[in-house]
Amino acid sequence: MNQNTLQKILIALAILICIFIGVKKFDGTNFMNTQSNNNKVELNTNVASSRMTYGRFLEYLEMGWIKQVDLYDNSRNAIVQASSPELGDRPQAIRVEIPVGASQLIQKLKDSNIDFDAHPVAQKNIYVTIASNLLLPIIFITSLIFFFQNSENFSSNSGSSPMNLGESPANYEPRPDTGISFSDIAGIDEAKAEFEEIVSFLKEPEKYTIVGAKIPKGVLLVGPPGTGKTLLAKAIANEANVPFYSVAGSEFVEMFIGIGAARIRDLFNRASETTPCIIFIDEIDAVGRERGSGIGGGNDEREQTLNQLLTEMDGFKENKGVIVVGATNRADILDAALLRPGRFDRQITVPLPDRRGRIDILKVHARNKPLEKDVSIVKLATRTPGFSGADLANLLNEAAILATRYKKSTISKKEVEEAADRIIGGIAGTEMDDQKNKRLIAYHEVGHAIVGSVLRDHDEVEKITLVPRGGAKGLTWFTPNEDQTLISRSQLLARIITNIAGWVTEKIIFGDPEVTTGASNDLQQLTGIARNMVTRYGMSNIGPIALEDENNEQIFPNYSSQNPDNLADRVDKEVVKIINYCEEKATEIILENRVVIDFIVEKLLESETLEGEEFRNLVNEYTTLPAKETYEYA
Repeated sequence: MNQNTLQKILIALAILICIFIGVKKFDGTNFMNTQSNNNKVELNTNVASSRMTYGRFLEYLEMGWIKQVDLYDNSRNAIVQASSPELGDRPQAIRVEIPVGASQLIQKLKDSNIDFDAHPVAQKNIYVTIASNLLLPIIFITSLIFFFQNSENFSSNSGSSPMNLGESPANYEPRPDTGISFSDIAGIDEAKAEFEEIVSFLKEPEKYTIVGAKIPKGVLLVGPPGTGKTLLAKAIANEANVPFYSVAGSEFVEMFIGIGAARIRDLFNRASETTPCIIFIDEIDAVGRERGSGIGGGNDEREQTLNQLLTEMDGFKENKGVIVVGATNRADILDAALLRPGRFDRQITVPLPDRRGRIDILKVHARNKPLEKDVSIVKLATRTPGFSGADLANLLNEAAILATRYKKSTISKKEVEEAADRIIGGIAGTEMDDQKNKRLIAYHEVGHAIVGSVLRDHDEVEKITLVPRGGAKGLTWFTPNEDQTLISRSQLLARIITNIAGWVTEKIIFGDPEVTTGASNDLQQLTGIARNMVTRYGMSNIGPIALEDENNEQIFPNYSSQNPDNLADRVDKEVVKIINYCEEKATEIILENRVVIDFIVEKLLESETLEGEEFRNLVNEYTTLPAKETYEYA
């Protein structure tokens, strides 16, 4: 039985129930009872609060104590006004029920000259009564019809209609126009080339089938957040000009067993009717997580959904012309059966862009922004290593907002630099008034800058500032000359030496008692670097052994604090040895360059911020730093 038939049966049943209720409402007995009840209500609204028997009423009538009589309900009830010595000669309204055989009552009232009045029965409009009794059933039927007629819309919008829980929540566009083309995508040329080939296959399949090539069944996009995975999906939807289904992986997950699997079946059934087409599943790890890792073994809802997805992508029933594009930044947790050829034939990595890629991305996002001539896209790309495409788009958008705030019609270097500072370091805070702490922070930051400038394997100084940003009271930024894909041991040592230089400078200038908590973040970073050198990179005397993975989880079987060989103790000793070595080298550099540090600190206190070029000019003008050195840990 399909859903339309079920809806019709339920509506017919509801109508029959309402008709039965209406018949019961309007039979003669009930209708007269309703009238009688209404009259009783009217009677009760009178002022009579006491009752009297009919016999007692006749005695009062003979004694002349009755003053007025009002008859109701066809002379079945009466309200009498009486006054007697028994009642203290005070007039009272008394209710009397008159028996059916009292036909001489009217004549007795006339003979006694009693003022009486017979009130007719209040006849209600039968149409009003019918309308009032039918109101609730009509509302019920109308609501039921509206619910079932709109259940399809509820399902397509939210998938929450009880009658359509098994329908796919995917958005369907027969000829999508996303406004994004391949020309709008930059910095990920390899991934874009893969998708351009798929578009070519969809538009000219004969070029490939002539040599026996088959269109890929699935393409998995893997990469960090913000690198352009969803943007690629929008581009292929626009360029391919074929039906496009888009859905998030979480929309298949429900608390009811079997609902997710039913939605997968419905999605692929709909897609098979519109081939060739593309199905885009964003954040596919919501349903594609490795089986057996959750509660419930293989019987929970998510795993049943994954099983159905595996069957639909490559099972006994072949889906011709349906391409599944998935996107995730957690490919490591996906089930192995989902990643095999025949399901996801291609896994395309969408990495963070390199320097050239960042230049191309900035050019794309700068198309509709009026940049002044002093804004250098190349320098901005150099300053933003590790930025994703989304980060770069946000940077230029923040610069445009700042230009609007300053009531400018163009974006200058000032707004771009401030936007970069806001994204990297946080929003600028209030300048510090405490001169003692301000001087201490200045020495701390200049210590970082001087030591980083002396070391051969360290990046160049980009900026030194005493303006608080985020949780930091001061910041020193370094910018690499080129993107670093592989990092050497000397580079890691240079980073540790530079990180610990701020703490060492505080200790040398102000003494041990005045060392502050300002270096806590530096100490965490340098300790992490030193530990990774020992446990992951094989850069210690322990040897080339990986004891931990990138999530700091133990992978070496005997690596435990309870191990009799004390391997954990050896690791801790190696970490401390590296840090102590770097502290000694930082101390040497600070002591050798104490004069220039004092000079730069005074300049920094005057201007609050020193740009990298300004810092280097001051150093070269008033002193000569020793040639850059490379320090090696032994």
